[in-house]
Amino acid sequence: MVLGAWKRWRRARTLRRHPLSAAEWQEALGDVPLTRTLAGAELDRLRELATLFVRENDFAGVRGFVLTPRHARAIAIQACLPVLELGLDAYGGSHSIVVYPGEFRTDRRWEDEHGIVHVDRDPQSGEAWPEGPVVLSWADVAESAEHPFDGYNVVIHEFAHKLDMRGGDANGTPPLHRDMDAGTWQRAFAGAYAHHCAQVDAAVETALDEYAAESPGEFFAVMSEYFFEAPDLLHREYPDVYGQLRLYYRQDPLRRLERVPPDELDASG
Repeated sequence: MVLGAWKRWRRARTLRRHPLSAAEWQEALGDVPLTRTLAGAELDRLRELATLFVRENDFAGVRGFVLTPRHARAIAIQACLPVLELGLDAYGGSHSIVVYPGEFRTDRRWEDEHGIVHVDRDPQSGEAWPEGPVVLSWADVAESAEHPFDGYNVVIHEFAHKLDMRGGDANGTPPLHRDMDAGTWQRAFAGAYAHHCAQVDAAVETALDEYAAESPGEFFAVMSEYFFEAPDLLHREYPDVYGQLRLYYRQDPLRRLERVPPDELDASG
């Protein structure tokens, strides 16, 4: 209780001493057009969360990428959207945000069922570690921001993994709220995941990104991207998954789309 009170006091002091100016905030909103779906108290809350996120996390550009405060604010806004109603503590504390100029390669080692160790060096646009940093490609962050309604957002994807990892491995089931039913969650996600994988295996063109078939953890992260960026598409394909994410994130992005002219939604992709 004492620690919680101290954290609230410290954050209140941060907001008093280091507020985003009106010009900085308007610039940041312009850099992340997805925020056009928010209004009123939601925007006020996002502004506070983004301010705290920038102050509480370490940002570093690598491989020659010069990371500016403007870059950090754009990342912060997109990272804070999933926890708009959950708070920053849902991510489990502060993190390091490492930003490459473009796609990067890391040595991912994994062991198969036969005990053979493999090394995966495929290009990555983002990566999240359970107790480590979130790694991002700025080119993909910028693309995510510029096309706000196409269902692709690398920042939301990687921070969805962070939420998932609060329960241990990124297995597609983050710690659920007390008013949620684990069985209902499992039925919704397992059924949708099986259907999506079957489509991918049959080489059927899928409405949602094929990458979601990689694992239950990737399915959760990709569905989170669609939940915030293309909720109408997710609701059409997997309404039960949309319903569970609405309960989990405590937000209803489908309702927010009413604020966006249809021609803007069509032009975004």
